[in-house]
Amino acid sequence: MLFELIMALTKEIIKERLTEKFGEQLTEWAEPYGMLTFTAPAEMNLKVMQFLFDDETLRFRFLTDLTGAHFPDRKGEELSVIYHLHSLENNIRLRMKVYTPIEKPDVFTATQLFAGANWMERETYDFFGINFVGHPNLTRILNVDEMDYFPMRKEYTMEDPTRIDKDDEMFGRGGTVV
Repeated sequence: MLFELIMALTKEIIKERLTEKFGEQLTEWAEPYGMLTFTAPAEMNLKVMQFLFDDETLRFRFLTDLTGAHFPDRKGEELSVIYHLHSLENNIRLRMKVYTPIEKPDVFTATQLFAGANWMERETYDFFGINFVGHPNLTRILNVDEMDYFPMRKEYTMEDPTRIDKDDEMFGRGGTVV
C-alpha cells in the first residue's frame, strides 16, 4: 500500500516562496503573536496578493481583513494598509503591510481579486483617506459625505482641554471622595 506524504504548509515555506518570487523587495519579516508578517512596496500590493492567491502551494484565497493605520513619525510612509490573508486549504494566515506617503496615499484596489475588499477599502478610505486606485465606488461608507477630514488619523488631540461641560469630579477622576 502506498501512502502519499502530505507536507503541511509552514511559515518557513511561505517566506521561502515569497522570497524566491520577490527577493529583497519584501522586508520587515516578523512573527508577532505567531502570525507571519511582512512589508511590501505599495505599488506591488496586487502582484504579491495575486501570487499568494494563484500559487498552488500557498493558496491564500480569502481576505480576512483589511484596515489602515497612521504612523505620523514614519516620514514618507505615514499611512499603512494592513491585509490579513487566510489559506483555508492549509489553515494558515499571514499579514501583509504596505506603506504610502500621506501626501499621495495611493494603493491599488484588491476588489478584482477579493470581492470582500470592496467595503473594507471604503471603510479604510473613510477613516484614513487612503485612495484605493481602481476601486469601483470609493465613497464614504460610515461618515457623512460632507466630512473634509479623516477621523482615524493621529492629527487631532484626544480631548479638548477647554471643554467646560465635562467635570472630572463627576466621572470619579479627581476631586474629594466623601
